[in-house]
Parts: sequence; structure tokens; C-alpha cells
Amino acid sequence: MGNLSDRKFAHIQLANEAQTSHELINKLFDYEPIFSEHPSSIDLSKNFLGKKVKAPLWISSMTGGTGEARVINQNLAKVAAEFGLGMALGSCRPLLESDRDFADFNLRPILGDELPFWANLGIAQLEELIDRGELSKVNELLEKLQADGLIIHVNPLQEWFQPEGDIYKRAPLSTIESVLAAQIPAVVKEVGQGMGPRSLKKLLELPLKGLELASFGGTNFSKLEKLREKSENSSKLNDLMFVGHTALEMIDQINLLQKEMGANCLCKDIIISGGITDTLYGHWLSEKCELNNVVGRAKGYLDHAADLEALRTFVSGQIETLKMANAFLRIR
Repeated sequence: MGNLSDRKFAHIQLANEAQTSHELINKLFDYEPIFSEHPSSIDLSKNFLGKKVKAPLWISSMTGGTGEARVINQNLAKVAAEFGLGMALGSCRPLLESDRDFADFNLRPILGDELPFWANLGIAQLEELIDRGELSKVNELLEKLQADGLIIHVNPLQEWFQPEGDIYKRAPLSTIESVLAAQIPAVVKEVGQGMGPRSLKKLLELPLKGLELASFGGTNFSKLEKLREKSENSSKLNDLMFVGHTALEMIDQINLLQKEMGANCLCKDIIISGGITDTLYGHWLSEKCELNNVVGRAKGYLDHAADLEALRTFVSGQIETLKMANAFLRIR
């Protein structure tokens, strides 16, 4: 009885602080409170990139080869293993040169064999390997890491803004096609600008294992590289930082394209990422996407990754929110 009294007293004390404006209401969902019990048993698992994940969440590519990367990556892998999530590494470029940083990337022993785990290289690195006749090094990398495949990041604007950036000698599409011709399992992603409908259509036509949106609205790596620039007399104007496509725009395009393409749509798995500011927004986008998908985030995980318990709490909160959303919300 004492607990009930304490709770009621707290309700009275906090009533003023709990006032909310109707302007704060979430307009993405209808709230339907009468059709479900509290969701202790809702199964969020699905098959994605050829393996089963326990929740439709993806830890997107972040870091590797820096001083703090090992602790961050190992914490991410521990949480991915505990909650059954897929994850991708940051750029594995350092491993093409030496094994000095291998421990930063060696996460399969933590993850186990059952979850999706993908390596990552940029178009520029792949272009160099192709020109040197060393594309087989990608297979060696995947074998060494026990990774399921390669995420290829396409980032011409980032490279252009980066003071020490690489210059593409040919269209990324040509490089992607060469990787696929070598029978390397591949996912293609941008790095924060997203992609337009022509790029999406061509990628959906390819036998890619998946596509990651990495859309406009989250970390803008073009802006990040501009901020790193030390020269005060750069000819690189800010205009190109702000081109791109949002996740919603890309999902709408993908839905239209896959209907038009029918059997010619070979790429079936989508990682929805870029500007996913909260769990419900990611869930809304996921419900709108008509292809098989998970929701990827990078900064959200990175913000908690140095503290394993904080990271566990963050992931657990997302999963519990998704269970409640499945039980009581319907997209408008």
C-alpha cells in the first residue's frame, strides 16, 4: 500500500512538469491501444543478408585503425552478439597495408558465426587494387576477418572535400561491376549524402547482396572534411555539401523502382540509414520500405560505445520501443 501511496503522491507532485503541448505529438503513427497485450513475446527477428538477426537493427560502419577503435569496436560487437544484431566495420583500408591494426577489426570471435558481419572498403581502394591486378586481396581480407562480404562505400564528394582525398579515375559503377564479376559478395552504400533515382535503379539491377542508404540528414562527411581543412584560400565552396537525398525520398524511389522493375530488381535487402534521429522514426521508415530491411545507425551507437553498460541500455531501449511500437502503433 505504501508503494501505491508514494506513486500517487509523485503523480501529484509531477503533474505540472508533465504538461505537454499538442505541437509535440508524433504525427507519423496512429496510436491503437486496445488490440494488444504488453508485448513480452513479440518476435522481432528476421533473415537479413543471408543470416538471422534477432531485431531489425544494424550497427553501421564507423571506425578502425585509431587508438580508441579497438575498445569501441569490441564493445559494439559484444552488444551485437548479446542482442543478435548485424554490424559492419569501418574502412578496413589499414589491413590492406599491414596487420598492425588487425585486433581493432577482429570481431568475429566476439560476434560468433551466426550474425551478419561485413567488412568495408572505399571505391578508391578497390580501384587501386583492380589497377594493380590485386583484387584477390579483398577475398584474403574477408577470409582473414571471417566476414560475410564487403560493404563498398561510394563517396566522391567526401573525397573531393578531403584535403588528402583520392581522385576517382573512372565511374564507381565500373569498379562495383568488377567486384561483382570477381564473385565478391557486396553491399553498396553512400556516406551521408544518399543517392538519386538513377543510381538507385542501376544498383537495384545488380546482383548486390544489399544496399545501404546512408542518406542526407545525419553525419555529413563532406562538411566534416571541410571542417578539417586548414587552408583559408580553398577553391572548394560549401555548395556541394548540401546536395543529396533523405531516407524518406530514397525509400519512396525504391518502392516505385522495385514495382516497375519486377524480376529485374535483384537487390532485395536494404539498410535504412542516415539521419535516423530516434527509434520511432527509423521504425516508420522501415514500415514504409517495401523491400526487406533493417535500420542502421552509426552516431547513435558511437555516442555510447565507450561505455559497455551505456551501450547495452541504448540498444535495449531501442528493442523495447520497437516491441511496443509493433503492438500499439500503425503508420499513418
